[in-house]
Amino acid sequence: MSMFLDTAKISVKAGRGGDGMVAFRREKYVPNGGPWGGDGGRGGDVIFIVDEGLRTLMDFRYNRKFKAKSGEKGMTKGMHGRGADNLYVRVPQGTTVRDAQTGKVITDLVEHGQEFIIAKGGRGGRGNIRFATPRNPAPEIAENGEPGEERELALELKILADVGLVGFPSVGKSTLLSVVTAAKPKIGAYHFTTIVPNLGMVRTKSGDGFAMADLPGLIEGASQGVGLGTQFLRHIERTRVILHVIDMSASEGRDPYEDYLAINHELETYNLRLLERPQIIVANKMDMPESEENLATFREKLAAIYDEFDELPLIFPISSIAHQGLDNLLEATAELLNQTDEFLLYEEADLEEEVYYGFNGEEKAFDISRDDDAAWVLSGEKLEKLFVMTNMERDESIMKFARQLRGMGVDEALRERGAKDGDIVRIGNFEFEFVD
Repeated sequence: MSMFLDTAKISVKAGRGGDGMVAFRREKYVPNGGPWGGDGGRGGDVIFIVDEGLRTLMDFRYNRKFKAKSGEKGMTKGMHGRGADNLYVRVPQGTTVRDAQTGKVITDLVEHGQEFIIAKGGRGGRGNIRFATPRNPAPEIAENGEPGEERELALELKILADVGLVGFPSVGKSTLLSVVTAAKPKIGAYHFTTIVPNLGMVRTKSGDGFAMADLPGLIEGASQGVGLGTQFLRHIERTRVILHVIDMSASEGRDPYEDYLAINHELETYNLRLLERPQIIVANKMDMPESEENLATFREKLAAIYDEFDELPLIFPISSIAHQGLDNLLEATAELLNQTDEFLLYEEADLEEEVYYGFNGEEKAFDISRDDDAAWVLSGEKLEKLFVMTNMERDESIMKFARQLRGMGVDEALRERGAKDGDIVRIGNFEFEFVD
């Protein structure tokens, strides 16, 4: 069974802020002590950090839920609760993080040690020491902690290789990788020997180095979900140069030129930008009979589809088994890499907009709907956050919440919708009577 995993779905939840405290100073010889309840501590963030020692998303196969700790509650003597430690989640280099609901890319993690706050912890609730005023010097009001962010995520690993080997199954990609690098991929005389991407480091005679990936063989229809290739096409996206390996011996009865067109069609169908990568054609198995004649025919057919002003792709005849032509191929690949900039994987439209935590005046503060039992239901992000942070065990806190609702225009909106004295109003599981 393969232990390579390149996609995962997980849920993360940041820590809740600690509740503020209601307390009063009661000490001998200290008259009129006043409020002394401290604020709650901040909840922990969930932070992704890149670890170059990881190669797959296997760690997320059995552990799919990550929850940071909540902050401590406020204490007497005006002492704040301790903030919770952040939860660090290690991910491999090349991990793309998407919102599971919208599909938008949140971040692309490619550098060792790179950090990204994926869920922010809630702030701590204020203690009653914060609510003292000349009109109310001894308030019995405290806030609950703010809930931490919670979200469903889709992780996708795209390996960090400078050069990607593509081609039909059994054209010699794994053999080429094993010869030019220290990688030891499984090699067999049958289709789909390679079922996971293999990565190796190449060192040329001139001293240049680059990472090369051998990807599972593609077949026609791979971009539509046929065969193994579709689940690994994503790994080609990070490569800067593509080595298109073709079996010039036609040992399996296929036409090398038709193979070339079919693979490029799959790359184009999967992602149009893949064809922007410079491509070198590797004519493999040149030690086999009829390979020279097939290569000559291939060159003629290739030249026929290019205009006289177009530059033909580079073609390097090699034999991985006989170790022929490899040095020239590697030197040309290294030179092409030095001339090729990195490709941006995502357009701005693909990226999730930066989260704004302030109040947007145009945003609707609440919504009103009617439940099956004729109760009025209040909802809305701002209103629900106020409710969650209200300590319903304290009368003064409840009165403060009622004033906040009135200030938001909830009372007036309910009257306009036809709410009458005694009607039930519901926020989540909390119910109260509407008083006209």
